[in-house]
Amino acid sequence: MPNIMSVLKQEIVRLARKELKSQTLLLKKASAQHRRDIAALKRQVAGLNKPVAVLQKAVLKKVPVAPLAAGSKVRFTAKGLITHRKRLGLSGADYAKLVGVSGITIYKWEAGRNYPRKAQVAALAAIRGIGKREALARLAAAQ
Repeated sequence: MPNIMSVLKQEIVRLARKELKSQTLLLKKASAQHRRDIAALKRQVAGLNKPVAVLQKAVLKKVPVAPLAAGSKVRFTAKGLITHRKRLGLSGADYAKLVGVSGITIYKWEAGRNYPRKAQVAALAAIRGIGKREALARLAAAQ
């Protein structure tokens, strides 16, 4: 005759395992569903970020350019560009965002390697009259 204590112990262990298995199965299913939901949300966010990035890039390129008067000519000098940028207290990259070009372009203009096109000279002339506060406000609005 087997020992009643060992039989009872084995039965308790078997029932405990059975109960744990049923409880953990529910948790595993819930966890798998949460992972699927998170993956779907990540895909959705990635899909929404692409059009937003395209729109931000388009907005940053569009700088409000005031039309020049018919008889006025605007000259470009590298020294004048450096002076204006420093007066506004902006980095080359931030100044480039105001004009609608890249930071490398501003660097090359300041170094005298390249010269801006007519449309870019008009954009430079448009921001020539703004102050430090307005420049920072435009940068904040662009971001």
